[in-house]
Amino acid sequence: MANASRLHQFFLASSGICTDTRKPLPGGLFFALSGPNFNANTFAVQALNDGCSYAVVHDPAVAADDRYIVVPDTLKALQDLAREHRRTMDIPVIGITGTNGKTTTKELVHAVLAADRPTLATEGNLNNHIGVPLTLLKLKPEHRIAIIEMGASKRGDIAELCAIAEPTHGLITNIGKAHLEGFGSVEGVIATKTELYAWLREHGGSVFVNGDDPLLMEKSQGIKQRLTYGTGEANLVQGDLIAGPVPYLNFFFRAPSPAGVRTVPGFPNGWHCETNLVGAYNLPNALAAVAVGKHFGIGDDLITDAICSYEPANSRSQFKDTGKNQLVLDAYNANPTSMAAALTNFEHLKSDRPKLAILGDMLELGEVSQAEHKGIIALTQQLGLDAVFVGSEFVQAAAGSDVRCHASAADALKALQAAPPTGYLILVKGSRGVKLEEVLAVL
Repeated sequence: MANASRLHQFFLASSGICTDTRKPLPGGLFFALSGPNFNANTFAVQALNDGCSYAVVHDPAVAADDRYIVVPDTLKALQDLAREHRRTMDIPVIGITGTNGKTTTKELVHAVLAADRPTLATEGNLNNHIGVPLTLLKLKPEHRIAIIEMGASKRGDIAELCAIAEPTHGLITNIGKAHLEGFGSVEGVIATKTELYAWLREHGGSVFVNGDDPLLMEKSQGIKQRLTYGTGEANLVQGDLIAGPVPYLNFFFRAPSPAGVRTVPGFPNGWHCETNLVGAYNLPNALAAVAVGKHFGIGDDLITDAICSYEPANSRSQFKDTGKNQLVLDAYNANPTSMAAALTNFEHLKSDRPKLAILGDMLELGEVSQAEHKGIIALTQQLGLDAVFVGSEFVQAAAGSDVRCHASAADALKALQAAPPTGYLILVKGSRGVKLEEVLAVL
């Protein structure tokens, strides 16, 4: 049986990690990660035939020759290998989690740090018990810092990821209602997300905290170094919204510098950022990136340029003018907290166009799902927004009312094709599983 140290030697001699025989990696180290419906050990021979150098398996029966490395548990072996590799890199590792905005914050932090030094960051949404190890195993000697996004769907998930990544710094964007089916309650969400704080407190780490958030300030007490950001003047990094091109986020920030507060001509209150992000709710995410940059010695000018140049993707806080309509795309994920923030921001946007919200189900809410979906319907009515709701949860929540509902994105598309909206400002938001991107063709 190979231990983590021995596996690391195989890894260093390989071209990288492969976990999918549909994407073979010549010279790679194949890990047979099995699931509830398949036994990946049976694919090991295919991986070797397709060019992988070695295959890590947990079934001794498939080990036909010395190209097979037998371990008790392939997933744990992958995680242990990632921890071993991370320990060879004496660099800061920033763990980022939160209910909303963690991916956008991770991307903004990456943009800021990468403007000054080689930086590794989680790609896409690879933030779970498999994605985090795979990210860590992409660390190379030239990297001077790593940003690891950490997702959670049940208690203990963040603690498990911290034990693998061993972060030196951490950031929780916020804590709200999401994945309640797995957590059981909001208290369960709080306990799980703050496992990052517990790790940093125990290991003498540093934390970046939204100083305007009483819950995060309370839960981060006792950590060796706490750096705050927010709109309040007591924060180390302080900023606020300013008027700018609708619907983009525009803000200023000011923070201590070696020569004191630095300003730009014509803007005496600090540094001015005109971003490509939609939504005032992204202000804390941007200020978090400023705080991280300042802590690691990035100049205000580089921080500003990096944040202003960042282009959101994957329907995360994107604005798009199709010629027929203007779209606010935020359809990668949704929960009651982010949905309410998006709707409130959308209602506040100044526009001469009529507004329409196309909203998809918020998934994994467990027993409170119906109450939360009814709450969102009520919020749209309170805000006076015309809305179309998509998904079985909204259909049930709207039963007996005249609210426009469709059971699926395909059904919504047919209805919109029959009467296509033109000249609207449209918010598109829902959980990824609802596939709201299917309706974009008609918008």
